[in-house]
Amino acid sequence: MLMPSIFGENLFDDLFDDFARPYKVTTGYTQPANIMKTDVKETEGSFELDIDMPGYKKEDVKAELKDGYLTITGTTKKETGDQDKKGKYVRRERYCGSCSRSFYVGKAVEKEDIKAKFEDGVLKISVPKKEEKPKVEESKYISIEG
Repeated sequence: MLMPSIFGENLFDDLFDDFARPYKVTTGYTQPANIMKTDVKETEGSFELDIDMPGYKKEDVKAELKDGYLTITGTTKKETGDQDKKGKYVRRERYCGSCSRSFYVGKAVEKEDIKAKFEDGVLKISVPKKEEKPKVEESKYISIEG
């Protein structure tokens, strides 16, 4: 049966994703469904982010602040394998992948202001609230002689 493309591969994909499959198939590639779920909590002076990154190590996670955007990137490479007694492979699998999320934190925030901690597969980030200084308009008049 032909379905409009708005339904993806299967009409019921989104309905049963969380129950049946740990991976979500979207137009030709497989994406882990539980990677980088984020909770953002606003406190009096900051925003607190808790980002779930199961299976990642601290060395696999990078945080970058550029042009007012805080970008979190995780990269992983895993290999598993079983051998029989003769040393022949019975099964061997490899997985390579990365994920990334960006948050706009404002251009007034400096990298020294942001605190990050990685423990038990959760990246905890604290971003202070800072108001951007209003731009002072400079007059660009040209002096006229005479």
